Amino acid sequence: MPLNLGNDGDGSSRIILTEPRGSTAEVLLFGGQVISWKNERREELLYMSSKAQYKPPKAIRGGIPVCFPQFGNFGGLERHGFVRNKFWSYDEDPSPLPPANKQSSVDLILKSTEDDLKTWPHSFELRIRISISPGKLTLIPRVRNIDSKAFSFMFALRNYLYVSDISEVRVEGLETLDYLDNLIGKERFTEQADAITFDGEVDRVYLNTPTKIAVIDHERKRTIELRKEGMPNAVVWNPWDKKAKTIADMGDEDYKTMLCVDSGVIEPPVLLKPREEWKGRQELSIVSSSYCSGQLDPRKVLYGDN
Repeated sequence: MPLNLGNDGDGSSRIILTEPRGSTAEVLLFGGQVISWKNERREELLYMSSKAQYKPPKAIRGGIPVCFPQFGNFGGLERHGFVRNKFWSYDEDPSPLPPANKQSSVDLILKSTEDDLKTWPHSFELRIRISISPGKLTLIPRVRNIDSKAFSFMFALRNYLYVSDISEVRVEGLETLDYLDNLIGKERFTEQADAITFDGEVDRVYLNTPTKIAVIDHERKRTIELRKEGMPNAVVWNPWDKKAKTIADMGDEDYKTMLCVDSGVIEPPVLLKPREEWKGRQELSIVSSSYCSGQLDPRKVLYGDN
């Protein structure tokens, strides 16, 4: 089946993915960025800033921006790298991945340009497959080195999750782990809490994280489960009230209904030899907030209204 296409305000393509139970995702060619993911009840699961600006080349705040070849200010490039500010193309040959269902998946590619090489002197191909299925959004990023020399890079999927009330949210799966605190000059600490809760600004890069992290939204009685492969770091960010007021493309009160829990390979970066390819995988899924000894009950995955 052909891709379902819409148009942005600037005329660029917006890809609409659907699946039979009714959930949807919207993807922009600008940034290769998911900007919406709705469940079968049409409830939005991703946060989009109330002041988001769809004005290329400005990055769009919300959804799932792609960060490459740098995350945040962990290097000398512009914050979060430059691929979230570029127009991507459809990938006609996503091998070795199997062919995708064109109704519920899209393959995108970004190749380095001469301008990119002036900023970051390494030739690359960056691919991403975005797929939806009942209760699940899957992203498979790949980086190929098409240069004659090895290069190192960072990569992250910045997941802006929509939550009911940040003060009623907790994150499980990162307890006892070391993290770099971006609020204190990337100083290293060990997480002491049984779960991460929020009563002020948080900006941390967790190291050597597990493949599964849970974001529990008590008010909605809903949990978003993040599963990831090839991305050992997890970033947790909420700007809280004072920082939110300093962010031009973010509403003053937006911090109350958003939380970033990102998948990434940041510290240490990936070293990729010529002709080699790095591959990651991220799955976001919706489950009920039914916990037993801190473990998600796989029988509680919500595919419908029951």
